[in-house]
Amino acid sequence: MDGEHAEMVRLLWGPHPRPARGPRPTLDLPRIARAGIEIADAEGLADVSMQRVAERLGVTKMALYRYVPGKAQLVALMVEAAIGPCPAPAPGYPPGGWREQLESWARQLLALFLQHSWVLAATVGPRVQGPGELSWLERAVSALDGTGLTGAERMDAAVLLVGHVRGITQQAHASGGPAGNPEAQLGSILGDLIQSHGESYPALTAAFASAVESDGQDQAWEFGLQRILDGLTALIDRRAASPRP
Repeated sequence: MDGEHAEMVRLLWGPHPRPARGPRPTLDLPRIARAGIEIADAEGLADVSMQRVAERLGVTKMALYRYVPGKAQLVALMVEAAIGPCPAPAPGYPPGGWREQLESWARQLLALFLQHSWVLAATVGPRVQGPGELSWLERAVSALDGTGLTGAERMDAAVLLVGHVRGITQQAHASGGPAGNPEAQLGSILGDLIQSHGESYPALTAAFASAVESDGQDQAWEFGLQRILDGLTALIDRRAASPRP
């Protein structure tokens, strides 16, 4: 592990010794992360900088550097704080089977990404993940224990669900945030095009007419989530019928 990754692991996983020199510490990593999150939630990740966070905390940028070496580490701390540990089921709440657990997990993750849509841009590519973020993956993978799927397949199932959550969040964010309705906006645009050029796209025209008649019930989020779970059900049933040697 190189020095940069080692430093990221230390920041995310600890220990966090107090600065050895200088005045008495007035900051801590959770407070710094919260300040960055407030800026990102309000203005976007691009507007987060060491200078902006320092100003929000009422300290100098040099004082902030005593705790966080740079923006990459700052963003990593923000992601970990924003995502946090995967919520445990409420006391007395029946956990249900693997499908119910994964469905609940996906809905919780969607709510989190809609609240902090900047996390999408901050969680792309290979990077060090914190304990809270890993707890989400742990919960999804463990929900599939005993299903007959391999460890790799359980990991892939979690990644597939995360991809669906990310896609829906990106669409919502592009449509003006959680309150936006990307499907309604797309439907309006598509309707205008079909009205003018529908004869060239008969299958799409028929499908669009069906969607209009169903009053938009086949929404992308719900449809995609249930089809992913249906696919996992089919795979699990097939494994149960012909288990591997």
